[in-house]
Amino acid sequence: MKISFVGLGNMGIPMAENLLNAGHELTLYNRTYKEIESFDNQQVTYAKTPLEAARESDITITMLSDDKVIEEVALGKNGILHGLPSNGIHISASTISIEMSKKLTEAHQSKSQYFLSATVLGRPDAAKAAKLRVLLAGPKEARDQSIPVLEALSQEIFIMGDDPATGNATKLGVNFLIASMIESLAESQLLVEKYGVTSKNFMEVVNALFQSPIYQHYGSMMVKKQFEPAGFKMNLGRKDVQLAIDAASSVQSPLPLAELIHGHFSKGINQGYGELDWTALIKCLKDSPNIDKV
Repeated sequence: MKISFVGLGNMGIPMAENLLNAGHELTLYNRTYKEIESFDNQQVTYAKTPLEAARESDITITMLSDDKVIEEVALGKNGILHGLPSNGIHISASTISIEMSKKLTEAHQSKSQYFLSATVLGRPDAAKAAKLRVLLAGPKEARDQSIPVLEALSQEIFIMGDDPATGNATKLGVNFLIASMIESLAESQLLVEKYGVTSKNFMEVVNALFQSPIYQHYGSMMVKKQFEPAGFKMNLGRKDVQLAIDAASSVQSPLPLAELIHGHFSKGINQGYGELDWTALIKCLKDSPNIDKV
C-alpha cells in the first residue's frame, strides 16, 4: 500500500522503518532533513511539504509533538488537508487535545476525507520492535482500511469507537495514570530511602506485589537514574498532563492529582530537566524536598 509518513522523531523513525519492512511504499516528510538521511539507502520517496506527501498516497500517518505542530502540518497552507485525495485517510498517532481531534475531524469531513485517531502506547524501543499498542477510533470504513497498516506497527489494536476523540481521551487517561504512577513511585522510593531501605530492594518488593512491566520498567529507570537519553521527555510529560487537565475541565471532572504532577514537572523543567526522561520527576522531588511549599 502507498503510505505517507509525516514526523520522524524518536517514535516516527522506527514506525516508518517497520512500514517499509512490511512491504509498504513510503513517502516521507519531516520539517528537517537530518532525520530523513537515515533512509537514504532505502526505497522511499521524499516530499517537500505535507501537502505533497499526502498527495502521494491514500493514507497519511502523522507522529508529531503537539497541537500547534499538527495544526500547521495538517491544516496549514501546504498541509495534508489540501493534498489528501477524496476518501483519503489521515491517521494521527500523536497525543493531542480533544479540541484538536475534533477540529481535524471536521476539517477532513469538509473535504470528504477521513480522520482517524490511532494514538500509540509504548516508548521508542517498543516502536522499533513493532510492539506498540494502538488506540484506534474513527469511522468504521476508514478503520477497516487502516488496520492492516497499523498491524505492521503494533502487537495489539484497541477499537475505541467511531468518534476519533474517544481515542484521544483514552490516551490522555492512560498517560495520566502513568504520570501518577511515576509520581507515587518517586515519592515512595524517597520515603523508604530516608529509613535506610535501598530503592533497589524496595522495587523488588513492589515488582513482586504488582507484577507490572510498567512499574518494573519505570521503577528500574529511577533506581539506576537512567534519565538520558529520554524515551519520553519531561517537557512532553507536562504537556500531556496539561491536556488531561484541560479535557477534565471541559466535562467538569476534576483531576487534583494531575495538578500536583503538573506542578512537579514544571518545577523540574525550571531546574533544567525538561529534556530528561519524565521519570526524572524523582530528581525534582529529591532536589527540592519542600517542592509543594514553594
